[in-house]
Amino acid sequence: MSTTTSTHTIAVIGAGGKMGMRVSNNLQKTDHTVFYSENSPAGQERIAATGRTVTDTETAVTDADVVILAVPDVVLGAVSASVVPQLKSGAIVLTLDPAAAYANLLFKRDDIEYAVAHPCHPSVFVERHTPEEYADTFGGIAAKQEVVAALESENAEARQVAEEVIRVIYAPVIDVHWVTVKQLAYLEPTLVETVACMVGDLLREALHETVHTVGVPEAAARAMLLGHTQVALANTLKGDNPFSDACLIAMEYGRESIIKDDWKKIFSDDQLDHVITRMLHLKEIVR
Repeated sequence: MSTTTSTHTIAVIGAGGKMGMRVSNNLQKTDHTVFYSENSPAGQERIAATGRTVTDTETAVTDADVVILAVPDVVLGAVSASVVPQLKSGAIVLTLDPAAAYANLLFKRDDIEYAVAHPCHPSVFVERHTPEEYADTFGGIAAKQEVVAALESENAEARQVAEEVIRVIYAPVIDVHWVTVKQLAYLEPTLVETVACMVGDLLREALHETVHTVGVPEAAARAMLLGHTQVALANTLKGDNPFSDACLIAMEYGRESIIKDDWKKIFSDDQLDHVITRMLHLKEIVR
């Protein structure tokens, strides 16, 4: 049964893709009227395998209150240009990543609401109790997560409807944090992809070097890295325990050896534009 206060007609465009399947799996459990649209034969097969029916896009969006564009950012411009003109006045277009919205790639109509919502994924500090919660590292299945969202207008009713749908597609949700589109773009990609995901990949490379260059047994190196990663995050982000003086010296050496002095430039508007144009294969962002 739905946990929202009202029911809506929802269309999922790209319902057979990775994110399309994830959000559709949760929508299928609700009382909402949901239409699933997918162009690729492989995606259509995935939808059919779940018992859901594939609907052509024109039919799916005709009466939709909310249209979820669950397609890659690089095609959102073209997809929105095809879909948005068909929507009823007052409908909400919901995208799942901020890059295309920030780059002004979405087809615009003055009588349409535009929202974007991205999952935070389950925190490394979130309480987990069941095997399903421990296995759900991405979120949207069993482990609780938070969501950050943006609505381009100040329409309170549209925001309420959008949040109802957002809480369903990313369930179980602890909270939805509302920011601006630009702020959401600074969160993703800058904070979590440019920094956090890059650091995660750096850890993977460091583990490889420890095993294959230094010769430490992999089981020992992996155990040490995973445990200390948890401690490092807890100490720096939660303030659980202070680092030792010797550790602080080693950390400073790490900064001197690995981090560029001007790394904080990534939090400037021109660098945000730069990374998003690279991500979306654009020559420039037109304001």
